[in-house]
Amino acid sequence: KKKPSTMENMLVTSVYSFTKQRSYDVCVSKDFLAPGDQVLFIDDFLAYGNAAMGMIDLARQAGATIEGMGFIIEKGFQGGGDKLREAGYNVHSLAIIDSLDNCEISFR
Repeated sequence: KKKPSTMENMLVTSVYSFTKQRSYDVCVSKDFLAPGDQVLFIDDFLAYGNAAMGMIDLARQAGATIEGMGFIIEKGFQGGGDKLREAGYNVHSLAIIDSLDNCEISFR
């Protein structure tokens, strides 16, 4: 019996980084994300929501469900959190920054 290649056992998505100005392929083994899994996604920053959207895509491919998302800092002025909440995701952030204008941090 032929052994499957490594990539055949992977879920893959592409995530654009505004910081690095490039896209990255993100992958997870099907051994670790499977149909029926309930996922809590935790990340440090939420800006435009690209990493979260990548995780949503990986979960969709696996047949898993995103139950919630948690972030340490959300850059509210960049709209990612609003987009995720409007799509029906349970999103929580420890701090939401509404503005960085004039070198001052304005928290929600």
